[in-house]
Amino acid sequence: MTGDVTRNVAALFPIIALGFAGAAGMSQAQVPSARVPSVQVEGSGTEAHFSRGVQLMQEQMFEAAAGEFEQALSVNAADPKARFEFAVCLLSLGRNDEARKQFEQVQKLAGESRYVTYYLGRLDLLANDYASAIKRLGSVAEDPPFPDTAFHLGVAYISSGDVAAGTKWLERAAKLLPRDYRVHYRLARAYSSGRREQEAAREYDLYTRLRDEHKNTEKDVRDCASGLRTEPLAAAREACHRIYDPNDADKLTLLGQLFGDAGAFAEALDPLKRAVQLDANSFEAWHNLGVTYFRLNRYKEARGPLEKAVALRPEFYGSVVLLGATLYMLGDDEAALLVLERAHRLNPADAQTAAVLEKLRGRKKE
Repeated sequence: MTGDVTRNVAALFPIIALGFAGAAGMSQAQVPSARVPSVQVEGSGTEAHFSRGVQLMQEQMFEAAAGEFEQALSVNAADPKARFEFAVCLLSLGRNDEARKQFEQVQKLAGESRYVTYYLGRLDLLANDYASAIKRLGSVAEDPPFPDTAFHLGVAYISSGDVAAGTKWLERAAKLLPRDYRVHYRLARAYSSGRREQEAAREYDLYTRLRDEHKNTEKDVRDCASGLRTEPLAAAREACHRIYDPNDADKLTLLGQLFGDAGAFAEALDPLKRAVQLDANSFEAWHNLGVTYFRLNRYKEARGPLEKAVALRPEFYGSVVLLGATLYMLGDDEAALLVLERAHRLNPADAQTAAVLEKLRGRKKE
């Protein structure tokens, strides 16, 4: 049902603020990234604080995110989701004792969770409690919550003096994270300790090459971002495409983000489409692909990626409100109303979303 509601999304949503999600969770190519301004989430409800916290974590602003989760918990201390994210922030800030208390509280509230067990195991490892780290990380290693579980378990075993077991888990980690130079460095040391010098030399070579690639990627990102700011697209394209790696979802997502941040949305499509093929569970890739299609006014194609992004991160306001805007532009008022109601709960002070909701509610009554 479209009625006579004007389908002019620019007049109704703060689209200029609907920025790309940075690849903050990259485990293999941790590189700095350019960003556009984020959606401003306002309001004082629990969901609004939680949504702001999630967004700030996405931007690696952990101190500010922790403050939002703390405010959410002041309203509802029994919310395990907010407490879990608060604990992750504290760990990221190096406040390990506080993080442990929060993770343990999550266990009391919600029961056992392999995600909490993983983080408690990481904290044990940081505290040099290797026996506890091995027990916890080992209990989730066969169905790991994160790809680097085997890496941390391997480090725990080796730190405890069990080089053979540690080597086994580091070998598994190298298969799961073949481009993570930290894994190859630790594995090289393990092989060296076991007098497996030929294998140690191979892993040291891999470590050196991947570390240098990482440094080169950082330089390429700076060159690409600078070129997109100061040069015509055709001139910047050469520097940017040095980042392109058809087999690395993280680099592809980053490249798409850089193009998108510069407004080169057509250029962003190819790397982002390839990224979601390689990593179907990458929130950043799906969100950025949806933003790209939306900015190109290809709303039908934007819908699927945004639905996937919202399924992966249902508390991320930017994805939720953009999905609502997409459904609205497609004329699916009933679906748009449901999604925008959710967006409004996440950010009750967004006047533009509230205005659209009123129009859609009015149309529903007619």
